[in-house]
Amino acid sequence: MEENIFQIRTDLSTLHQSVENLKAEIGKVIVGQDQMVELLLAAILADGHVLIEGVPGVAKTLTAKLLSKSIAVGFSRIQFTPDLMPSDVIGTSIFNPRESSFQFKQGPVFSNIVLIDEINRAPAKTQSALFEVMEERQVTVDGQTYPLDAPFLVVATQNPIEQEGTYHLPEAQLDRFLFKINVTYPTAEQEFRIVLNHHQSNLDNMLGLVNPVLSAGEIDELRRQVRSIHLEEKLISFITSIVSSTRNHKSIYLGASPRASIGILNGAKALAAMRGRDFVTPEDIIYIALPVMRHRVVLTPEKEMEGASTDDVITQIIQGIEVPR
Repeated sequence: MEENIFQIRTDLSTLHQSVENLKAEIGKVIVGQDQMVELLLAAILADGHVLIEGVPGVAKTLTAKLLSKSIAVGFSRIQFTPDLMPSDVIGTSIFNPRESSFQFKQGPVFSNIVLIDEINRAPAKTQSALFEVMEERQVTVDGQTYPLDAPFLVVATQNPIEQEGTYHLPEAQLDRFLFKINVTYPTAEQEFRIVLNHHQSNLDNMLGLVNPVLSAGEIDELRRQVRSIHLEEKLISFITSIVSSTRNHKSIYLGASPRASIGILNGAKALAAMRGRDFVTPEDIIYIALPVMRHRVVLTPEKEMEGASTDDVITQIIQGIEVPR
């Protein structure tokens, strides 16, 4: 009996190997950006969308494209612009004179991994076209509903610096992203390796080295394993304490919704599985809380004027809550 106490309840060897294979394929081209890659893989396992924010030239778009190349599923890229219409994203009904009827022509959102470049460049009308498809994985046009094939993942990028010709993403839109990943500049050593790689081989040659290592069916199986990860009730209480504390904090104008609690739950399970454990620890929750909540919390104008960030306030909230052991 004593030997069975410490047995792993879920065999995660296949999942761990799949994650390592994906990291290896992306690592053939991308230098550094370990957190971005880790959170992207966690989002796939947790079945959530990702918003990547960073200045131009830090490999946001390239990483998303590499992710699609390393998984044997459909991929489409949509460049958001101020003149983009909802029909350019979800599709439109076209009249067929032969059959004297309208037929729906699917837009680029009908894929498995959808890269939306510079999502904040499209107006609210086009942004709203993403509400249903991101939350319910379906598109409704002219009263007809069209489901999307699984897996379905939106990876959106935006530039935090340039404000000309951009639109603020609605809170309802931001809430549909599981993670917001902030991408920073590489270190001097990493940048040296990036430039050296480009000197020795052009980007097309490097992209040709990336091969698919996962199928849609395998992703579905890995997600089932992630859902079975063990989580104690006291850790669920820890999650809800963190999220509910954002709703009555003096520095926060708009707190996080219960969707954030579910996001932390799913993200922590995925992270635990990626790290070879079939149970969630408080450290998993603390690590994943920032990318889950940083885009769901709005600071008060006074706090913003002080130069504080949502990460600062969320970290302060977490530090003020007793960590269960």
